[in-house]
Amino acid sequence: MLLHGARKLDADGIVDDFWMLLVGDTISTTGTGDSWQALAPSVADSARFDARGRWLTPGFIDLHAHGGGGASFDDGIDAIGTALAVHRAHGTTRSVLSLVTNPLDRLAENLRGIADLASGDPLILGSHLEGPFLSPLHRGAHEPQYLIEPDPANVEELLQASAGTLRQVTIAPELPGALDAIDRFVNAGVVVAVGHTDAGLEVTAEAFDRGASILTHAFNAMRAIHHRAPGPVIAAFEDSRVALELILDGVHVHPEVVRLAFLAAPQRIVLVTDAMAAAGAPDGRYRLGSLDVTVAHGEAMLSGTETLAGSTLTQDASLANAIELAQIDPVLAVRAVTASPARALGLDTRFGYLRPGYAADAVLLDERWRSTTVFANGLRLV
Repeated sequence: MLLHGARKLDADGIVDDFWMLLVGDTISTTGTGDSWQALAPSVADSARFDARGRWLTPGFIDLHAHGGGGASFDDGIDAIGTALAVHRAHGTTRSVLSLVTNPLDRLAENLRGIADLASGDPLILGSHLEGPFLSPLHRGAHEPQYLIEPDPANVEELLQASAGTLRQVTIAPELPGALDAIDRFVNAGVVVAVGHTDAGLEVTAEAFDRGASILTHAFNAMRAIHHRAPGPVIAAFEDSRVALELILDGVHVHPEVVRLAFLAAPQRIVLVTDAMAAAGAPDGRYRLGSLDVTVAHGEAMLSGTETLAGSTLTQDASLANAIELAQIDPVLAVRAVTASPARALGLDTRFGYLRPGYAADAVLLDERWRSTTVFANGLRLV
């Protein structure tokens, strides 16, 4: 497939009149101007695509989403397919499927199901356990009766169930056994995130030294920044090894705080949707794990409370909010949905850039930063 006439935007910068040749699942060649025409005879007319000056970015990567289209990733194969279709239509070409806290046997069953799906779908990067190893004090939209401590037996059961496809786990590092669990997960190749935590600066920094490398939805479900007790966000700002997730829906984090985060760690911010089932679906009543959620005006709350229960975002909306609401430079904003999440997962030699040798994942965007055309693994999805 040959795409030409685009305005390329990735972490390397902006290039006008850009073209690229996709061969199989990989970007083969790139260039500018009319030089693509020398390749045109070898490409069928139906496989040539004129971008007509639209923005072209790498495919978006979402490290943290729970569902969409009325369906949740916790609810089985059909539900996963429904939810992924929504996010793929909005430019997310690679997804980590996040699971909320549930009984251990239910989590193990879900991990096995995702492992089966991932074996046949390269766009699924694996699973993310956001729970059950979370602080009851900062549980957010997680069922408190199912929160447990990360003892070795629990950790091993979940690792075995995932069959090597557990990509990420969120842990509150102050829990008994948590630091040893971080060691075990890291040694198993799992990316560990600190989140839903009451840890302060020192314990968070120790978790990072043990190998944790992401802060789950920074500012949310953790101690706030205090001038005498800096907390986990400052620990993440200070550690160049650590990526910081942000939910940029205008509700979870104020746009001025978003700007502060980008100033403190410009190349380490990772925009995530934390989307629940109502993403791409109407307002109404939903479930998140075992809890009831009410969505009104696009905001998801645990029913009868003022506790946020994920978002209704898609990644193109996250990008638009970064640029238009928080006034982030477009190159940095695109980095936060492409190269930075790829780096956070250790996949930045394959994903996150429009370069030869990288995955043939790309998104065309309109002037309002909304996805219009999506390519993944060398195929046009939308």
